[in-house]
Amino acid sequence: MRGLDALLSEYGSHHRTRGNRVCHAFGITLIVFGILSVLQLVRIAGPWTAAEALVVAAGVFYVSRDPALGLATTAAAALLDVAARAIGSASVGAAAFALGWVFQGIGHAVYERSSPAFFRNLMHLLVGPAFLVNEATRIRKGSGLES
Repeated sequence: MRGLDALLSEYGSHHRTRGNRVCHAFGITLIVFGILSVLQLVRIAGPWTAAEALVVAAGVFYVSRDPALGLATTAAAALLDVAARAIGSASVGAAAFALGWVFQGIGHAVYERSSPAFFRNLMHLLVGPAFLVNEATRIRKGSGLES
């Protein structure tokens, strides 16, 4: 697997405009919230659902790539999981998921005028949340992210 800096830099090269980054801030958040909302329906054991399993699995992936950014990204996902659990509606989650993709489409069609990065590399579906957290926190510098 390519290094995290390379993935973040490549992802950033597809998200240069402010409008696209704003659309992605909303879009990625809604998509992750939507996925976690729907996964709340799949019970694993006791209060634990597939949503928490996904947060843990993604957390392991992110932390293995960069501990500080990984913990911050996992914390953001955990907050979205708590929100999904509190709202408790797969229908709201499905609507959020769809709306999130609308934001993504607007970002690329209107502001970036290019295709999404994941069309070239499916790994970018996982890089997107970490990129968004890094944009908000600037935990990882030198990844070609500076505007």
